[in-house]
Amino acid sequence: MSRVHILLIEDDDRVAAALRPALHRHGMTTTRLDHGRGVVEHLDGVDVVLLDLGLPDSDGLDVCRAIRAVSEVPVLIVTARGEVSDRIAGLHTGADDYLVKPYDIGELVARVHAVQRRRKVGADGTVTPAGASPVTVGDVHLDPERHEVTVAGREVVLTRKEFQVLALLARADGAVCTRAQIVSEVWGRGWAGANRTLDVHVATLRTKLGRPELIRTVRGVGYRFAATED
Repeated sequence: MSRVHILLIEDDDRVAAALRPALHRHGMTTTRLDHGRGVVEHLDGVDVVLLDLGLPDSDGLDVCRAIRAVSEVPVLIVTARGEVSDRIAGLHTGADDYLVKPYDIGELVARVHAVQRRRKVGADGTVTPAGASPVTVGDVHLDPERHEVTVAGREVVLTRKEFQVLALLARADGAVCTRAQIVSEVWGRGWAGANRTLDVHVATLRTKLGRPELIRTVRGVGYRFAATED
């Protein structure tokens, strides 16, 4: 089994000096950057990005956006910014998970494996959800490998998180997905504003699909996906 290669974007020398050996002891390899500038040039061969937000030359959220513009590599934000608004902003920017300093190294390693396990890296470096396969429900077709959704042959452009929420609901084959289940599968963990974030994603999905009836709310439980004939 190949080692997980981490791109560590951390400007604090002391933090990096302590973290890299700890990751190496857990069988990982690391490349470290102390700045956010030009990060996209260092993504080749990277399995997971550990991203600090407080960088000297740029805001970490802008760095996350730059990564997302060219790659679907899993991004785990590791930062001292612990406000709920910061967590929501990080996840909305495209991060797969968010961990607040100080943290336990065991939890960090577990989260690294979790975000990697939820995706599969292809030979061309693209990243798709693990075990991804096309799903068709009624006239809605999802292709995780191409990250494409069509409704009655019309292409619908979704963000990565929107696509993951929709794919999870579609694969459930009409069964109810609880809020906790969706948040855990798509974001990796819960937080104080998780339900609100999920509601926003579902509302946006309904609008983009043009079929608000496709995603049914199960009051007090979660959501289910229903084909038009259901």
